[in-house]
Amino acid sequence: MHERPADSDPRQHVLQACRDHDVKFIRLWFTDILGMLKSVAITMEELEHAFDDGITFDGTAIDGFARHGEADMIAAVDPATFQLLPWRPRPLAVARMFCDILRTNGEPFSADPRGVLKRVLSRAAERGFTFYVSPEIEFFYFKDSKQTEVLDRGGYFDLTPMDSGSDLRRETVLMLEDMGIGVALSHHEVAPSQHEMDLRYTDALTMADAVMTFRLVVKEVAMRHGVYASFMPKPLQDENGSAMHLQLSLFRGEENVFFDSASPGEISADGRHFMAGLLRHAPEITLVTNQWVNSYKRLVPGYEAPTYTSWSFHNNSDLVRVPAHRPGQEAAARVEYRSPDSACNPYLAFAAVLAAGMAGIEHGYELPAPSDVPVSELTDEERAARGVASLPASLGEAIALFEESALMRETLGDRVFEALVQNKKLEWAEYSRQVSQFELNRYLPLL
Repeated sequence: MHERPADSDPRQHVLQACRDHDVKFIRLWFTDILGMLKSVAITMEELEHAFDDGITFDGTAIDGFARHGEADMIAAVDPATFQLLPWRPRPLAVARMFCDILRTNGEPFSADPRGVLKRVLSRAAERGFTFYVSPEIEFFYFKDSKQTEVLDRGGYFDLTPMDSGSDLRRETVLMLEDMGIGVALSHHEVAPSQHEMDLRYTDALTMADAVMTFRLVVKEVAMRHGVYASFMPKPLQDENGSAMHLQLSLFRGEENVFFDSASPGEISADGRHFMAGLLRHAPEITLVTNQWVNSYKRLVPGYEAPTYTSWSFHNNSDLVRVPAHRPGQEAAARVEYRSPDSACNPYLAFAAVLAAGMAGIEHGYELPAPSDVPVSELTDEERAARGVASLPASLGEAIALFEESALMRETLGDRVFEALVQNKKLEWAEYSRQVSQFELNRYLPLL
């Protein structure tokens, strides 16, 4: 989207942009509690009405939204999120804007995931903090959506001819940049047909919108080329799964709150407290950052995914890592949180991660010593002595830890908290009833 003067009316800017680009349809986007993208399309002729009054819809039809008897919801358009959809044909172009969900009386709806993140960001802003995020998003290309037939046998940073997805990545990057989403880098990942793109740092709300857009663009480009892109956390049994490693930083104005040249590792006291908050609350927020049954097939030893609440400067299997930055680039000081997968709801995930870190700062949590050996090689007693806990090993364990979390109930609000528990319990119960091919192969001939 073109730059506009800071004092201009964003609604008028959008209306003019629609006229300039011959926009006929505008898609209004929001998500349910699971991060599934929802959309309603309006014509250009209805746009001013949408700005003034929003769009009414049936909240009972959206997962985790209204209960029966309180159906009507309002999708209130955020004009600052206007972008053209570059994959749609022109003339008669198509644009999109994200929405905030309101009750019919105009009050913010408590179960809107975007609204949840905005509330947590507002609380951080009251303390002078701005939360920045840069995600490293991994995904797979497959021949189709019905089987996991890979496109290549490439590995980490491989290029053509083994990396047949390089052209898909190139087209995706160009399309994202057309929509104002900066891509820092893209490359083939460790597993066959697995890829990664890292989005450039921006504030957490803008980034959550960008992640939702990113996932759709990746799938749209793949579909145009007759293949299927998947963000399933662990589609291939004996290969790495798809993470969404989060590079995190807090700023107070122009000051990077995490940096202190006089502190060990150049990590400030607030930075250490923030990390301690991530470590302490990680088990209870894992249901949000890893919300699917399949997510826990990724969080197992041996595949560069964390399984314990440990941290280090260098080890990619630790939950929290402090990446190195070049001297003189203090603004790049950051913390990496490695458990989230690329199929989570980014609004709720960013809210949960920020709430955990802020709890560490507000309560002065002490950061334990960094891991000097792989924690998976320690005994349970040795891990306990170091203050290292286990992440949940299944969706069932994650639900139980989440249910006991006062932090998550306060952060997400009662409506989202209870709806998420109910939804995930149903998923876990359905999964637990399944008889897998593994069980048939192992037990049917023996028992």
